[in-house]
Amino acid sequence: MKIKKGKGTIRYGPGIDIELSGTEVALAIEAFLVSHGVHISGARTIMVNEELIECGRIYVDPAAYVIAKGKEFSGR
Repeated sequence: MKIKKGKGTIRYGPGIDIELSGTEVALAIEAFLVSHGVHISGARTIMVNEELIECGRIYVDPAAYVIAKGKEFSGR
């Protein structure tokens, strides 16, 4: 996972980009399922939009912020 300043050009600031590998995206989906009582035992293939996941990206608006490992990232 990589967290860095975004490249947005809106007047409130650039925002924040969070980049995830395909494995990290699949793990996040798995954690979501478990949190909703869905447990999978054995081999599985997790696909998004009918394709295997290569990477993922989350854009955080300039009005928001992210705290990761105790460090705060402001979107402004």
